[in-house]
Amino acid sequence: MDWPAFALSLKLAAWTATILVPIGIVLGRVLAWRHFKGKSLIEALLALPLVLPPTVLGFYLLVAMGGNSAIGRLYQSLLGDSLVFTFSGLVVASVVFNLPFAIQPMQRGFEAIPDDIRDAAACCGLSRWRIFTRIELPLAWPGILSGVVLTFAHTLGEFGVVLMVGGSIPDETKTIAIAIYDRVQAFDSAAAGLMSAALLVFSFMSIAFVYLLSNRGNRRHA
Repeated sequence: MDWPAFALSLKLAAWTATILVPIGIVLGRVLAWRHFKGKSLIEALLALPLVLPPTVLGFYLLVAMGGNSAIGRLYQSLLGDSLVFTFSGLVVASVVFNLPFAIQPMQRGFEAIPDDIRDAAACCGLSRWRIFTRIELPLAWPGILSGVVLTFAHTLGEFGVVLMVGGSIPDETKTIAIAIYDRVQAFDSAAAGLMSAALLVFSFMSIAFVYLLSNRGNRRHA
């Protein structure tokens, strides 16, 4: 087991999930209840990473964040470091790549809240903020938690985007998925098998947890 690579993957997954929680809640809530022109196009754009090959997305992110891009030059002028082939660049790329895994479950969570509950709370004199914190967030919590779990688990297994944007720099951009690839290239099947099995078990447990939450929510609303 490549423990430094595994630790880096956990760190990347934690940062990605933390950043996407507020983004997912805001966008998920807006998409669940607001109807506006171009909504379908925005939903399609946010879901694009689900169908776009990771290497293609990684290539465009590499171009967008490279030293010759406006974003790359701005980042380098402010912090004096390159955005690509660094951990910071991996975080940015991972956030973009995991947008649908965070937003869609949270959107479904908010969509499951009946309109009459929010209307009744407003009639009782609760402010919008209190309705959001006291009613909406607790009721949408299964969807929010599902989004966090899916984002975390999916980040651990990222390969194409990570390889394109970060490469394979030990202790900087070499994640567990890259370590598995390196071990396969070195014909070290034992190490590759051990790391693959660890990711398989973790991914299965994550998906099982999400389905458990979903089934409990369905029984509660039945």
